[in-house]
Amino acid sequence: MVSALKDRARELFPGVAIAGLVAIAAQFLNEHYGAPAMLMAILLGMPLNFLSDEPRTTEGIAFAARTLLRIGVALLGVRISVELVQTLGLPFLLLVIAGVLATIGFSLLIGRFFGKDRLFAFLSGGAVAICGASAAMAIGSILPKREHAERDLAFTVITVTVLSTLAMIFYPILTGALGLSRDATGVFLGGTIHDVAQVVGAGFSISEETGDLSTLVKLIRVTMLAPIVLAAALILRGHTEPGTARPPLMPGFVVAFLVLAALNSFGLIPETVKDLAGQVSRWALLAAIAAVGMKTSIPKLLEVGGPAIWMLVTQTAFLTLFVLGGIWVMG
Repeated sequence: MVSALKDRARELFPGVAIAGLVAIAAQFLNEHYGAPAMLMAILLGMPLNFLSDEPRTTEGIAFAARTLLRIGVALLGVRISVELVQTLGLPFLLLVIAGVLATIGFSLLIGRFFGKDRLFAFLSGGAVAICGASAAMAIGSILPKREHAERDLAFTVITVTVLSTLAMIFYPILTGALGLSRDATGVFLGGTIHDVAQVVGAGFSISEETGDLSTLVKLIRVTMLAPIVLAAALILRGHTEPGTARPPLMPGFVVAFLVLAALNSFGLIPETVKDLAGQVSRWALLAAIAAVGMKTSIPKLLEVGGPAIWMLVTQTAFLTLFVLGGIWVMG
């Protein structure tokens, strides 16, 4: 048993180590130059695509892209609690939930107009609606295996991160031009920007109070990740074609996410453990997305085409208008 574990560790180490080094480089660029860490991780990983075919690193890269991803998503549960959800208030809470569900539904409806199937529509719509790159990777892990799965995932992560970065820059300007109140601004930023880091950047660029509220709203969107992934896994099991592998009935990382969220709701997770879990989650996701980049061929990525970019832009615009409309209705 011990010998088998050692052999497995030796097999995985080269690929995981390279993914980790790319993640460190991405974090360095984030801390020193303000570049989005997730975007940098996948872009730095893509030129190393040849390593995914190198026998010494293939297994480790595959492990990082799949298993580290699931660990990172599961550990997001330590940031979620019932108290967090209750703090927002029922009207805004319903608006956030409705925005997530409406965006995913809208994405499924428009996919064929952009020449994309429902799986790509769900992948991209979930990334826009919930939490950007993390949601894309979580959703991608439960979708049925298909020829262009990794290409579509990499494309979605890159595009949604770029759009999120643009939103971080321009949405605070938009809220000022529209004359939104502090609370409305926080709900708008947290309810529309895709990635957590960009929500924090946009919110705190206005004020500390706006930053706190926008982060809270964003984390409530993150809470939607587990039930949506679970529901999707159940639906996909019923529509899997014969001869293809079925998604798991209850993905283990979703169970872990829900368990950690429940423990946090009861105050059973110490602050030091939450901080540590948050750091592990971030590094696991960075390494995972670096590995996804390594498994992505740039020529194949370009095959996705312009219509897919416009599809994500349309999804983003829909979510933005939906949340703005909800804020206007609630006064």
